[in-house]
Amino acid sequence: MRIAKSRLAARPARYPNILWSVWVLVWVLLTAAAFVRLDTPAGMLHDHWSPGGVRLADFFTQFGLGGWYLIPSALLLVLANLTDWRSLSRRSLMLVYNWTCLASLVLGAVGLSGLAVNLLKYAIGRARPMYFNEFGVLSLHPFAFNARFAGFPSGHATTVGAVFGVALLLFPRRWYIALAVTACIASTRVFVGAHYPSDTVAGFGLGCAFALACGLVFARLGFIFRPMPSGLPIRKKTFRLIEPTRKAA
Repeated sequence: MRIAKSRLAARPARYPNILWSVWVLVWVLLTAAAFVRLDTPAGMLHDHWSPGGVRLADFFTQFGLGGWYLIPSALLLVLANLTDWRSLSRRSLMLVYNWTCLASLVLGAVGLSGLAVNLLKYAIGRARPMYFNEFGVLSLHPFAFNARFAGFPSGHATTVGAVFGVALLLFPRRWYIALAVTACIASTRVFVGAHYPSDTVAGFGLGCAFALACGLVFARLGFIFRPMPSGLPIRKKTFRLIEPTRKAA
C-alpha cells in the first residue's frame, strides 16, 4: 500500500486512449438485442428445459460464485502479509510480489464489480424469469430488497465477466478460449431459471469493464502491466507465477 500511494502521488493520471464509447455502445446494443429477441422465449421456457441439462447447468453455474476467486485471493494476501520478505531470495521475492499483485487485481476486479452489481440489481428490481408467468418479462420493483426482484444484472455473470477481463489482460492471445469458457458459465444462469439472457449480457459486460479499469490503474502503478499509448496495457516480461526451471549445465 505504501508503494501504491507513493506511485499514485508521483505519476500523473495518464491513461491510454481507449474507445470506451464504442465498448459501451456494443455492450448496450448486445443487452438490448438479448432483451428484444431472447428474454421472452427464455421466460416461456424457464421450466421446460430438460432435467439433465438443468442439472449440468446447475453444476457449472457454481463457478460464477465470487467466493471461488475472492477467498483464494484474500488468503494469498494474508500469507504475503505474514511472510518476511527480507528473508527471501531475489527470485522468491519476485514470485511473492507477482502473486500478491495478481491477488490484488482479482480482488479489485471481482470485488468491486460485485459491489456495483448488487447495488444495481436491488435498485432496478427486475423480476426473475422463474416468475415470468406472474410478472412478465419486464416487471421492475426498485428497492424491493427481495431476491425475487434482483434479476438485472446477473451477479454470477458479472463475476465471470471480471474473470474474463483479467484473463484478457494476462493472456490477450488466448482471449477466445477465456471468452468461450466464461460465456458458457454465464449462460447457465438462463438455464437454471435465475436470469434472463439480457441480465447475463449486462452483468458480463459490467464485470469485464471493472477488470479492464483495474488493469489500467495497475499499469499506472507499474504492477503486472506496463501502460501503452493506446489500447489495453501489456503484461510485463517480469510477471511470472512459477519459477523458471534452470537449464542443466
